[in-house]
Amino acid sequence: MVSRYIYLQLIFRIVMISVSALASGFFFFRDQYILAGAALVLLIILTVSLIRYVNHTNRKIAYFFDAIKNEDFTLRFPEKLSVKSLEELNHSLNMLNAMIQDIHLKKQAQEQYYQEILKQADIGILTINGKGHILYANPTVQRLLNYSPLNHIKQFNQVDKKLYRLFEELKPFESRIFQLQNERGKTQLALKSTSIQIDDQSLLLVVVQDIHKELDEKETDSWVKLIRVLTHEIMNTITPITSISESILKYFKTDTELNENHIQSAVKGLEVIKEQGGDLMEFVQSYRSFLSLPKPDKTLVSGQKLLEKVIVLMHQENENEPITFELDVDPVALELFLDEKQISQILINLIKNALQSLNGQENGSIQITAGINQKQKKYIQITDNGPGIPPDLIDEIFVPFFTTKNTGTGIGLSLSKQIMHLHGGTVRVHSVPFQETSFVLVF
Repeated sequence: MVSRYIYLQLIFRIVMISVSALASGFFFFRDQYILAGAALVLLIILTVSLIRYVNHTNRKIAYFFDAIKNEDFTLRFPEKLSVKSLEELNHSLNMLNAMIQDIHLKKQAQEQYYQEILKQADIGILTINGKGHILYANPTVQRLLNYSPLNHIKQFNQVDKKLYRLFEELKPFESRIFQLQNERGKTQLALKSTSIQIDDQSLLLVVVQDIHKELDEKETDSWVKLIRVLTHEIMNTITPITSISESILKYFKTDTELNENHIQSAVKGLEVIKEQGGDLMEFVQSYRSFLSLPKPDKTLVSGQKLLEKVIVLMHQENENEPITFELDVDPVALELFLDEKQISQILINLIKNALQSLNGQENGSIQITAGINQKQKKYIQITDNGPGIPPDLIDEIFVPFFTTKNTGTGIGLSLSKQIMHLHGGTVRVHSVPFQETSFVLVF
């Protein structure tokens, strides 16, 4: 509607200017100079009027956009004018101003809502630009770091110099654990970073969380599981010893004369006690080996050669089973910084477990892959198509001495996890029964 009125106004004025110009020329060449002069004056008046009309409309629209830019929504244009086109234009500008004001108010309310959520969050949140300036820090992160206000990462120097170096080196998609010690005590912090893009500016969003409580709960839970397993193993060993000892003691307490049967039973009982005692000693020895792992002696090792060597060893141990091995290393020149003996121990243990799970299964296969994941972390993955791990046991398999097999000490996987921890890496498991079970070593 507005554009139509303005369009008609412009056409009318341009037509009048054209008619005046033609009239002025017509009268001038007819030697009617008075009429030509009058037409020329009218031409000048119409031209000036058109310029003023266009400038007035442009200034009005410019004022409107300046007000919007400065978030000034008090600007109002009169809607009762003699010129219909300007009246419609003013009405439309006022409506647009009201709509933008409504959107702005909703945006402010939404922003305040999110700000309040961030303030009440139990985790610390801060955003950092490329120059180290902290653009936002919620109260939780200021409380965790015991410093306020936070404006630049250099302020972390006053909290802890190591914390400043950590933030200075922190890259997107990294996770770090940091122990902060101050006059209030020790705080275990978990830091996770991610990259966000706002207004063509790349920012680092860092989440800081106090995990002391979670670590305490995990530690307590781990101790409960460990004690449960230790109690189970020790009781299984001690109970037969106690029972047999009582039987042998009865022979000597009740019978004045021992016959041949009693002597043979006593000898067999002592042999069982000896075996059970040996098993208990072996169990304790495995516990000692678990607690006394040496520090890794790391060197650069070719991933291809390491895995080929392990496969050769496992082929010799598995000559009678029709199980296929598949190896894929990408890139082929992949090198890993690790203790070859310790990691070989992990790989052999994992492949042995896979072989045992595939025992008697047709079309059994084990896939061994190595490469670099999306987070630029090097990894080795061992996958088999065996029966897998039941969902209710998958959280238990890394508990020391936990085992579902009749043989073995149950420390293989927990030992593997401990070795990977010493390497600064992790071991993860994913299992879909009778489809695939994967163990991933991430370095």
